[in-house]
Order: sequence, then C-alpha cells, then structure tokens
Amino acid sequence: MLEGKVVVVTGAGGGIGRDIALQCAAQGARVVVNDIGASVSGEGGDAGPAQKVVAEIVAAGGQAVANTDSVSEVAAAGRIIQTAMDTYGRIDGVVNNAGILRDRFFHKMSLDEWDAVIKVHLYGAYYVSRAAANHFKEQGSGAYVHMTSTSGLIGNFGQANYAAAKLGIAALSKSIALDMMKFNVRSNCIAPFAWSRMIGSIPTDTPEQQARVAKIQQMTPAKIAPIAVYLASDAAKDVNGQIFAVRNNEIFLMSQPRPERSVHRSEGWTAETVASHAMPALKSGFYGLDRSGDVFTWDPI
Repeated sequence: MLEGKVVVVTGAGGGIGRDIALQCAAQGARVVVNDIGASVSGEGGDAGPAQKVVAEIVAAGGQAVANTDSVSEVAAAGRIIQTAMDTYGRIDGVVNNAGILRDRFFHKMSLDEWDAVIKVHLYGAYYVSRAAANHFKEQGSGAYVHMTSTSGLIGNFGQANYAAAKLGIAALSKSIALDMMKFNVRSNCIAPFAWSRMIGSIPTDTPEQQARVAKIQQMTPAKIAPIAVYLASDAAKDVNGQIFAVRNNEIFLMSQPRPERSVHRSEGWTAETVASHAMPALKSGFYGLDRSGDVFTWDPI
C-alpha cells in the first residue's frame, strides 16, 4: 500500500512508533526512523533505538535511515524532513508520534513540566508538519498522521500538560486538513490504546489496578500500526480531518464538537434567567465531572 512512498515516523525507536515504522516498511515505504533515544520524561539521548529499528527493517528486506534530531526544536525538526529529502529525494507521509510524559496533578505541576510536554507534543507536531508542508504543496500530495489521545479528547487525571497538547494536536490536524486539502494533502489523528513504556508507570498496588493493567497489556502497539499505514496510503485519499481511536481489535471514529442543544429567549438573557431557565434546559446534556468525579466512559490513555 505504500510502495514508492517515503514516510517519516517520529518517536519510532520503540513502542507504537516502532511498529508503525516496521509496518510502513513492510508495505513498501522507505522510512525515516526518528528517535532521540530519550527517557519517557525526555531526558538523555541514544542513537541506538532508531538504528536498531533501521536494522530490523533492512534485515526484513526494506529500506530505512535513522535520524536522532529532536522534534521540539524548529531547526532539528527541519533536519528530520531534510533527511528524507537527502536520502530518498522526496517525502510522502509524516507520522507525528514522538512524545514524553511529565505527569503531575495540576496544582503541583511546574512550569518546566508543562513546557517540556507542550514542546515535544504540540510544538513538535507543528515543527515537523510545517517542515514537510511546502514539499507536499509543491508535489500536490501528502499525508499527515498525528497521535492525539483520549486524555485530551475525554480527560484524565494528572495530565493537564499532556491533555492540552494532545487536544491541541487534534485542532492542529483539522486546521492543516482545511488549509491544505486544495493541494491534495490530508491530515488525520489517531488516539491509540496500547501498552508501552509511555504508560508503564500505571500503579498496580491493588487487585483492581492489576486487572486493569493486565487488560491494557493485551493492547499491543502493533494493533495501532495498520490504521496509520492506511491513513498514509493512497487508499485513504478521501479521508481528511478525522479522529480515530484504536483499542485492541476495535477502530472507533471519534465524534467532534458540535452543538448539543440550545435555548432561546426573545428578550435576551440576564445572569438570573440563565440560572433559572437556560441551565435547567441545558443541564441534561452536560458531559462533565459530577460530584463523585465519575466522568469517564472508558479508560483514557
């Protein structure tokens, strides 16, 4: 499905990114495997993970090249795309998968914890996408696949930085889809449910937590790759601006914000009539935290 195409996969040294890179190569793509080899929280660097995935691809008969630049810096992100141009002469797909975690409850979150996560996820997705945009425009084709998260789409505890970045990525993707569709460029999101080192710190102190983790561990990163490969392929030429979720063997099309219900008052509103008339009419449509804090319909990852 990707024969002749060149695809960049960021954060491809392990987890979901690794499986996407492997399956892109298996489907005929020449792959730029980007990974700085940092810890889950973003510290350090090691060329080994990216090079190891390249070796796996080459051993299987595919073509790949490693890149260890950071997505969080504009010049470095440009070098990621330039690696594709220098090595293979073109760029056809970008999978924005790189990410880190700095989880903390909001009232305890530091500026550094906020800043680091936003830079890798949201700025990183922008920088890499922007570096590819002119190439896509000039050749009249291209596909972006961004990783969002139900932590942003639905919510999660202790992840204000990550959730804000991931919901921002969903908005970025929709804006790219609108701005670049006239150049035959597509942009879509995936919210993945998969066990990887990014969520390996989930507590397992109680039988209930252990059962939850055992269930999540069945959702391997390889389950995410097929839809990413599809979205990067010409078979998805009519799919644009959408958000999908993948959970084990299920694929979901996620809803996008639309008006739920409305109330009208011909004489206008005061704060008092909002309280006495508007809210009682609208409240049955609320989706949010109740006093027990029980809001989630599925485990956000």
